[in-house]
Amino acid sequence: MIENILHITNGGNLTSYLKDLSYPGDFLTWHEMLCEGPANRLINSDAFIKVRKDFLKESYAIEVDEYQYKKELHKLDDTNKYTEIVLWFEYDLFCHINMLAVLSLLNERKIKTPITLVCSGRIANEDTLKGLGELTPEQLDEHYKNRIKLKESDKDIAVSIWQIYCGTDHNLLKKYITKKSSFEYLGICLKAHLERFPDSKNGLSTLEQNILSLIDKYDIKSKHHLLGYALNYQGYYGFGDIQLMRIIENLALFYIEEKDTIKLNRKGHEVLLNHHNFASEVNDNMIYGNVNRLDFQFNKKENKLIKTILHGD
Repeated sequence: MIENILHITNGGNLTSYLKDLSYPGDFLTWHEMLCEGPANRLINSDAFIKVRKDFLKESYAIEVDEYQYKKELHKLDDTNKYTEIVLWFEYDLFCHINMLAVLSLLNERKIKTPITLVCSGRIANEDTLKGLGELTPEQLDEHYKNRIKLKESDKDIAVSIWQIYCGTDHNLLKKYITKKSSFEYLGICLKAHLERFPDSKNGLSTLEQNILSLIDKYDIKSKHHLLGYALNYQGYYGFGDIQLMRIIENLALFYIEEKDTIKLNRKGHEVLLNHHNFASEVNDNMIYGNVNRLDFQFNKKENKLIKTILHGD
């Protein structure tokens, strides 16, 4: 049988890279950042598009081209002509939430074409995790040759997690942290997600604490300088410039900007020492799927989300 492949990529840069390398097949580029903002369970709907358009415009001044968005999705209208669908997504939370959504969408559309996954992360003889766009052509080719065929159980897990993410009880994600699947980095990403909620002691997420620790540890010259450090030391989040800069701006009550330097103020030192819960002062009410992050806090001792008392019944 002649191979006819549909590649679903995690963004325009990777699509261009793969085309430049003459990978055969058609391409569907997934332009989203579903790790932030509200999302409907049913992706193949006008309601989903509206809620995402409204969020991206309000939070990041991003105008969604609805025509182009739907044009990309129309590539799924006739998948019977494809012998395989290849997903290209990376090791981080940003990519994984998008990947889960794509798999849920394919399930919605009742697409039965075999699905494989190319996922980057740890690379032999490399010290840092690598994104797909950071791989050499030879490394990328090796990943492609070793792509993983997803089982029905993998697809079921993806759909279930997407449903939970778009629900109101994210503690239900905990059982999938240790569940075996073909998604090597899924458990790490789910744990990272739960730790995005305010810590029950100091009210900051793990990422927020990390950013303040960078100010404390390094000689930071400016917000732009801090952004560079945050991008490099964010671990499994995979956030972009605009997302991290939003978080840096939200943390302004913890640091002082002076000429050519940013330093922690008294509150900054206090929060890192867990002297007080600052969640209400940071007041970051970002929605994750269908949950407002301020409604819950992550209790490290119990290893779960607990209802925020201020937002309790």
